[in-house]
Amino acid sequence: MIVKMKFLSITGPQNDIDRVVDQYLSKYEIHLENALSKLNTVENLRPYMELNPYRELLNKADSFCQQLSITSCRSSDVCSKEHAMEVIQSLDTQINEIYKQKSEMEHQLEEAKASLAKILPFSSFDFNLHELLGFRFIKFRFGKIEHEYYSKLQKYIYDDLDTLFFNCSADKKYVWGVYFVPSVQAEKIDAIYASMHFERAYIPDDYTGTPKEACNELEKTILSLEKRMDDCDKQVAGILEQNKEELQYAKSKLETLSANFDVRKLAACTTAKEHHQTFYILCGWMSQEDASAFQKDIEDDDDIYCIVEDEDSGRVDEPPTKLKNPKIFKPFEMFIRMYGLPAYNEIDPTIFVALTYAFIFGAMFGDVGQGLLLAVGGFLLYRFKKINLAAIVGCAGVFSTIFGFLFGSIFGFEDIIEPLWLRPVDHMTTIPFIGKLNTVFIVAIAFGMILILITMVFHIINGLKSKDPEATWFDTNGLAGLVFYGAIVLTVVLFMTGHTLPATIVLVVMFGIPLLLIALKEPLGKLVQKRADYMPKQKGMFVVQTFFELFEVLLSYFSNTLSFVRIGAFAVSHAAMMEVVLMLAGAENGATPNWAVIVLGNLFVCGMEGLIVGIQVLRLEYYEMFSRFYHGTGHEFKPFGKKAAK
Repeated sequence: MIVKMKFLSITGPQNDIDRVVDQYLSKYEIHLENALSKLNTVENLRPYMELNPYRELLNKADSFCQQLSITSCRSSDVCSKEHAMEVIQSLDTQINEIYKQKSEMEHQLEEAKASLAKILPFSSFDFNLHELLGFRFIKFRFGKIEHEYYSKLQKYIYDDLDTLFFNCSADKKYVWGVYFVPSVQAEKIDAIYASMHFERAYIPDDYTGTPKEACNELEKTILSLEKRMDDCDKQVAGILEQNKEELQYAKSKLETLSANFDVRKLAACTTAKEHHQTFYILCGWMSQEDASAFQKDIEDDDDIYCIVEDEDSGRVDEPPTKLKNPKIFKPFEMFIRMYGLPAYNEIDPTIFVALTYAFIFGAMFGDVGQGLLLAVGGFLLYRFKKINLAAIVGCAGVFSTIFGFLFGSIFGFEDIIEPLWLRPVDHMTTIPFIGKLNTVFIVAIAFGMILILITMVFHIINGLKSKDPEATWFDTNGLAGLVFYGAIVLTVVLFMTGHTLPATIVLVVMFGIPLLLIALKEPLGKLVQKRADYMPKQKGMFVVQTFFELFEVLLSYFSNTLSFVRIGAFAVSHAAMMEVVLMLAGAENGATPNWAVIVLGNLFVCGMEGLIVGIQVLRLEYYEMFSRFYHGTGHEFKPFGKKAAK
């Protein structure tokens, strides 16, 4: 069912908004609306412009909790605002100091890795780097040269130059080395090497010993820095773990404070001209029960003023939809939300869907054993995982078990228990002018007719609630459609049971007048509403359009009714599929069956046919029933406050 709503306008001094939100609103479920847009007739309204002072601290608390993999927080009631802010600020100060040290280490690590990358290619050069700096008459150049140019250098030029090239290492593209030249010829020989695309590498001069020794020293430095950085991370983790409980309390408190402060986004401010005092204005929807409790709660508070309006007080906006159903039917709200929440003035079809879905599923999938598997498995999965679909499967499995007893089927065996009603494959009924027809087909169509009549009644109720005379009286699913289709059902029942049909004049009245009203529903609806434009402008086009629409109406009545045959068809097909499984297992003619095939076959049929039947029943709900009375245009009730968070 849909909860009755009240519209509240709450006002008080601007600086009192935090107290009101924390002391009162956080205890109730209220769907807040934007006060600026909802109270557009009020003068001198302006937005409430303030930055959230808790957002930054909350982000830091979130970051700390993520490092500890904390997904849920404790109650914030035991933690004060000041203590929560102090906890996060203290942790932030300690951790920032550690991260500052780590950042310096990261910079040192990058420099050490860069130096190692420069020296490593020359590690086979067995000479003290510091001593090279003392050479007065010899110049040296570290660098790399491509293999192609290195070959040319050796083949054509090297023997004619006063230079010595020491090959240190090589990769796929370059030869790394160092060459020596006399100081007096350095400029000329440098130019020759440059023409060979020699790329110089500048080795840091702050290392002593050979390049190999320098590399070893750098590697030790890198390992030491990495270990110290790991120690920083462990130190941070230790601090967070040590303050884990207080962190949870603080985060929860900051979440509450931040959410409460964000109410300002939907609030408006106005200034009283008499005494120049600024007031806040909050507005939103509460359930009738919560609204009464809220009014009682604030009746002795002189700093808060509240005006309560009914949902039908002439407001343009439609109240949000809040569903409230018994616990056993609540999982079926999933199907309602998939289609669309009911508008506030619509019927909530949750209970209807729950009963019809489970019942039809059971009729299409009647088997005691497989039904029990679905019921037990579904309810266990819902018990531990809280999956709504699992609860729906569990309910459907209960009805499958019931129909299994009615059909006398258990794990496909139909000779173990006697049917309480009939066996779908064998039972036939004689129909006048048609002959023998499977009984479950006839029952399925009759059941479908009853459901169509019920959905028409729902449509009429929705029409009355929305004050739409066309939909209520003259629509295909309105009173005119109900009388017409009801007359068809009555005539079919009388004919099949051998009773005398009503007189011709009665049949003409029962069929003709409702069809005429359906054909003229648009002008008649406007006429009831006393609109001047009730007559169609293009009468010829109206007649042609009406003719084809009536044809479509008659066709839809027939096709929608016939669509329910699938209930009986799946009941028969289930029995047939299990006969195939038993045949493959060698269980026909009383032989000893292959139990492995029996088990696997039952699991396969239970899974595959259960899925197909579930989809087919949902199709019947949406296309054959919902399409007659349900629009699903409502918007969800989204409450603010602690109760909503819980």
